[in-house]
Amino acid sequence: MGGRQLKLVPVGPAGAEETARIAVEGAKARGIRHLVVASSSGATAELFRDCGLQVTVVTLAYGSKEPGKNVMEEAERQKLKDWGFSVCTAAHALSAAERAVSGANGGMYPLEIVANALRMFSQGTKVCVECSTMAMDGGYLPFGEDVVAVGGTSLGCDTALILRPSYSSKLFATKVKEVLCLPGKEGE
Repeated sequence: MGGRQLKLVPVGPAGAEETARIAVEGAKARGIRHLVVASSSGATAELFRDCGLQVTVVTLAYGSKEPGKNVMEEAERQKLKDWGFSVCTAAHALSAAERAVSGANGGMYPLEIVANALRMFSQGTKVCVECSTMAMDGGYLPFGEDVVAVGGTSLGCDTALILRPSYSSKLFATKVKEVLCLPGKEGE
């Protein structure tokens, strides 16, 4: 990691502000232009207002909580767009239709195995890879460039990675280059 030290932050919402600061500083220090932020309600995305980077907010898919609806209110989605953020809503790259098959037939299928392996690092690690893949599939990110991806546990961000994402059809071409922070700070 070139003399850089992994930072541990509080899990979930308690680590959100620190994670946002680490992600923005990490991107700027390395000349990375694009930031991918997982945000279901928009609250996490708001931490990146005026950060000076190209921000793509990746939301939960429509119907993920309630049929025909998205968790992010339309007014919040519009506010983020007004700030210059791109907002990507798509099928979840590491579950989507495969979860329907496993739910109906039992068992675990390849993408769920990949997701569970990423969760061994943190829930946010899985989210960072998944959301970056979704943003690539939707054309929100340039091909072949590193990005800083931010994800987390429950309602907040606590993980920031530098990665070079790929499309879902080439998922294993995704390369995690550096871990900026993970959840694990005690007492907060």
